[in-house]
Amino acid sequence: MNLLVIGGGGREHAIAESIARSPRVSKVYCAPGNAGTAKVAENVPLSEGNLAALVAFAKEKKIDLTIVGPEAPLCEGIVDLFQAEGLRIFGPSKAAARIEGDKAYAKKLMKLAHVPTAEARIFHHHDQAYDYVSTRDTGVVVKAAGLAAGKGVIVCQDPAEALLALDRIMIDRDFGDAGNTVIVEEILKGPELSVHALVDGRTIYVLDSAQDHKALGEADTGPNTGGMGTYSPAPIATDEVLAMVERDVLVPIVDAMRQDDAPYRGVLYAGLMLTPAGPKVLEFNCRFGDPETQVLLARLESDLLDLIEATIDGKLAEADVRWNKNPAVCVVMASGGYPGIYHKGKQIQGLAEADAMSDVHVYHAGTKITGDQVMTNGGRVLGVTGLGPDIAAAKARAYQAVDMISFEDAYVRRDIADKAINETTA
Repeated sequence: MNLLVIGGGGREHAIAESIARSPRVSKVYCAPGNAGTAKVAENVPLSEGNLAALVAFAKEKKIDLTIVGPEAPLCEGIVDLFQAEGLRIFGPSKAAARIEGDKAYAKKLMKLAHVPTAEARIFHHHDQAYDYVSTRDTGVVVKAAGLAAGKGVIVCQDPAEALLALDRIMIDRDFGDAGNTVIVEEILKGPELSVHALVDGRTIYVLDSAQDHKALGEADTGPNTGGMGTYSPAPIATDEVLAMVERDVLVPIVDAMRQDDAPYRGVLYAGLMLTPAGPKVLEFNCRFGDPETQVLLARLESDLLDLIEATIDGKLAEADVRWNKNPAVCVVMASGGYPGIYHKGKQIQGLAEADAMSDVHVYHAGTKITGDQVMTNGGRVLGVTGLGPDIAAAKARAYQAVDMISFEDAYVRRDIADKAINETTA
């Protein structure tokens, strides 16, 4: 089979590497890819947003299956376009992808389906949102309703911070059109958990758990990022918790989407807060998380292609999902200044040495090849992933590999997975 992976980040490198191991795959293309995907696939200089060109490429190369990594093309309707041309593709339709692309829609659907989530108000006008926040006497979360690359959520500890956040989103347009509508909601308390499920329209198959570290700084301080590291499985994701998530979150939202003429096929990602009242939804995503994919696929022993095709064909009930029992920890190496202003084009050293380590995967995100050198080309540069017999060993392995790699102004959180280690040793 000839496969096309759309996207150029760490998630797409992990997908391309995993899919290339399938005995049924003869050729993998990645558009646009990065320096890491170039090792397992042929990179194609096509933007993930150029949907027409991607359709034309898939037809020209007789692509048997396309896998979409990022959310933007899904929300733009790439699945609908490919299917209209008779091309096989993995991901939700444009209507179903609204669960991520429009947080206001997701919030309304959750309320309709009685899915537990934070109490919230939706505003389309700055002055109305400003008046509402001005009446509050506690902190709130202010969210841009559209796509903002994981950075459009601002946790405000008091109303004054929230007013500034509203200005940033709706007046200064820090997140562009994503800020046309905002959601103001209560601050939930508790540990966060990422749950991914494969959904084939009706059947839901919950994958192993993961936990992301969104904040830039150690001890979860500083601004939100696209993710600074993650680990899998998460000790807080007990069988009881996952059963509650499936029963109270995934089943009702999938049913509500089907009733809303948006049947879901693909990966459904629930970002959750485990509150004293039980799991509550922070957000839904319409694709694999990044960097959660890096730890999940590092541990997946089943053939990813088989699982994807079972999802497309409505045969998830027959799927066989097997996991490496060893935990995995992914540490993101970022460019200094991320998620704000940062510089590209820094030479990366030590990649070959880290790649040669056992139980290590160096997933590329913001990288490119210039001549015979690998250079930085984004905010999140690498997702260095280690496996071990327990979380502490996996963390140690990941940081051993991190310390073999260097580039100018590299930034790394040093406390990835400490929460899990503390939970398992308490």
